[in-house]
Amino acid sequence: MIRIAVPSVQPGGLEAAVGAHFGHCDLYTLVDIDDNQQIVEAQVIPSCAHEHGGCLAPVNYLAERGVNVLLAGGMGMRPLMGFLQSGVDVFYAGGIDTVGKAVEAHLAGQLPRFSPNHSCGGHH
Repeated sequence: MIRIAVPSVQPGGLEAAVGAHFGHCDLYTLVDIDDNQQIVEAQVIPSCAHEHGGCLAPVNYLAERGVNVLLAGGMGMRPLMGFLQSGVDVFYAGGIDTVGKAVEAHLAGQLPRFSPNHSCGGHH
């Protein structure tokens, strides 16, 4: 079983818009995928507090909930490195309309791994 997290806009779920930046999203949609690459369940969880210097709090929050893949449109280098160190694979889903479409694109192998080229420069 794979658990994918996607930063989402209210109200969350497969039809919700993908949040532009993982650390400042309204909430997260968690999508469980079975061994046949089919969606088993989608659930919505609240986002976690993201304050200055607290970029790793969402990393731990999602890893503790069994997330092993994150699809994101934007994030800084610090959380990206935190996810990678936690064993969470991160893929770039910028420009994709909905959570469901992002998950489908990931399952089809169409999303690139998130790289430093995709990362944000920080918050000022």
